[in-house]
Amino acid sequence: MTEAHTASNNGDNVTGDIDVGIYQQQTMLNLYNSGIPIEIIALQVDVSQDEVENIIQRAKAEEKGRRVVSKQGSDTPSIGMFYLDAVVDTASVIKDSQTRIWKALKVKPDFNFSMEETHNVLEKFARSKVNLVILHVDIVESTRLSMTLPVNSLATIVQAFVQEMSLMVRAYGGYVLKYIGDAIIAFFIANPNGGDELSLPCINAINCARSMIKVIQQGVNPILDEYDYPEISVRIGIDVGENAVIQTGYDIQTITAANSNKDNNKKEQQLIKKPRYDILSYTLNIATKMTGLVKPNGIIIGQSVYKMLDEEQKTSFEILSLSTDIWNYFGINTGSIYRLFNQLN
Repeated sequence: MTEAHTASNNGDNVTGDIDVGIYQQQTMLNLYNSGIPIEIIALQVDVSQDEVENIIQRAKAEEKGRRVVSKQGSDTPSIGMFYLDAVVDTASVIKDSQTRIWKALKVKPDFNFSMEETHNVLEKFARSKVNLVILHVDIVESTRLSMTLPVNSLATIVQAFVQEMSLMVRAYGGYVLKYIGDAIIAFFIANPNGGDELSLPCINAINCARSMIKVIQQGVNPILDEYDYPEISVRIGIDVGENAVIQTGYDIQTITAANSNKDNNKKEQQLIKKPRYDILSYTLNIATKMTGLVKPNGIIIGQSVYKMLDEEQKTSFEILSLSTDIWNYFGINTGSIYRLFNQLN
């Protein structure tokens, strides 16, 4: 894995505060790659437009020579434009994860991850279909942990796991779709303009998965071990394909505001309805099902992802031989058993 420092807003390398460095910059890139205007991004992250433009230009410069140029002639930027492994300083991420885990165990978990970005992206694709790379990660043998740990201790470990994995998803240009107990489902978007470039988001998802495992092994587990908590391991499944973005209801909030009538000092309540979105697809189902077939701290990918890799990248994976009693799912386009590939050690 390439470890390179990304530039902060003042042009210095970021090696310390990950939350306001790498992750804030990645938020800007995510919004920009989603077609959000720069002035809106500046308001969203509370920085100047010049700073946003500088971050975008530096990211493009760092990826010169590896950038995939869209051939569509659209002014809307392509999602998955960068190989984001080049701007993630893994050593700093691991160091910061240790600090967060230590605080979670000694004080209390502090989970401040917002789903606003996910909502904004899904809203853009609502009631339509879009190519997505789906990443599913869960804790191995969580049932055993629930039987051996007090509920509070288990909750602390799961919250710490969810936080660290969510931050890695964001760092690699992905979005957290949902949390299901001890598991996370995330997605990486291909070209929003209808292009068929899928290799970049596939590679970013794979590199994200590799960094997730590094953070667990080198960041989370040493702190858990120090405080006599059991170490954890994860399994990660990745697949790519067409997905439908659907509305599943509304989140309704009640806001109390002053009455507009000056002669009436009473407060009035206003209801705000915000659509709730989800993803429905065969790809998502396959990604979650394949995850259970991989060994602890392993990565498994579907054949659609494998096809997107170059020959050198393919050497990191081997086909997983499974009987039809264990795996009997068919590829949508092939009509034959959908092949799975396991990452080599």
